[in-house]
Amino acid sequence: MTRIATPARLAAAAVLLLQLGAVPPAAAHPGPEVAAGHGRPLVIGHRGASGYRPEHTAGAYELAARMGADYLEPDLVSTKDGVLVARHENEIGGSTDVAAHPEFASRRTTKVVDGWEMTGWFTEDFTLAELKTLRAREPRPSLRPGSAAYDGRYSVLTFQEVIALARRLSRELGRPIGLYPETKHPSYFAGLGLPLEPALVRTLNANGLNHRGARVFVQSFESDNLRWLDGRLRVPLVQLVWAPEQVTVEALAAMAGYADVVGVDQTMVIPWEEDGTLGKPTGLVRQAHRVGLAVHAYTFSAENELLPGAYRSSADGAGRGRMADLLEEYFEVGLDGAFTDHVDLGVTARRQARR
Repeated sequence: MTRIATPARLAAAAVLLLQLGAVPPAAAHPGPEVAAGHGRPLVIGHRGASGYRPEHTAGAYELAARMGADYLEPDLVSTKDGVLVARHENEIGGSTDVAAHPEFASRRTTKVVDGWEMTGWFTEDFTLAELKTLRAREPRPSLRPGSAAYDGRYSVLTFQEVIALARRLSRELGRPIGLYPETKHPSYFAGLGLPLEPALVRTLNANGLNHRGARVFVQSFESDNLRWLDGRLRVPLVQLVWAPEQVTVEALAAMAGYADVVGVDQTMVIPWEEDGTLGKPTGLVRQAHRVGLAVHAYTFSAENELLPGAYRSSADGAGRGRMADLLEEYFEVGLDGAFTDHVDLGVTARRQARR
């Protein structure tokens, strides 16, 4: 997540705007299913069904679709040769077996990415061909041992491969499976001469996915890149935020000038109290709807460690709690969509919710 506006990040943002001038603008959008208060809430497979399979893999995406996800979420970063690949971060030491490859040992390094110091291996230091020699791993094996059992089975996917997978699954399941890509660290990558947005636009255009009816949302924690994309994409744009001060009435009104959805931490919709219960809804959903923004919340997970106390099943952090009951509460206050690692429980919550 992009959270710190360091001088280096601000300089990179300026580079981003210069580099983004290379792609001609498209007509205005909006796209499908974003009008506030209309239709059933969306269930978004967060990194696929990442509660059950290693994240951002063919296995995670396919399972999410078969469990009922409306959209699959690929986080996008760049390779050294400018190819968009699906990884949660550009640092891949925890999500692949790169550490077991002696030929890449010398590429372990320390970098500052959006104000965060990270040590490991980074996608921008690898060509796509080199990344394809790696195998995906569960980054939190102690929390998700069932997912870790699938370590080594899947390769790193390109964005194009995720699109092809979603299309195949749409045909097989007889319903549309949408895509919900996030550009990760866009200013950082622009500063390296590897801007993500032109490649994203080209890929969507090449696949016929840049039109009002396309099942695509594009999300980012940054805003300069979304403002640039607003003139070039006809699909809905999602402004991700992480702090309450980013969703004031004034901020939401400004956001509605270029975005269609605000993506928020779930506690901004209904806070968690110290005793483990849920507090009163904040009114964020109502305020966002008033200015024409839908609200999608992240991230609903089933492990006790990631749930408020009243929804846990035991003291075992890796045990499964009552995620469906929790998410049901959020759907009932008008939430338009939810990112979840456990798609089957998200679908259950939507079925049970009174709206």
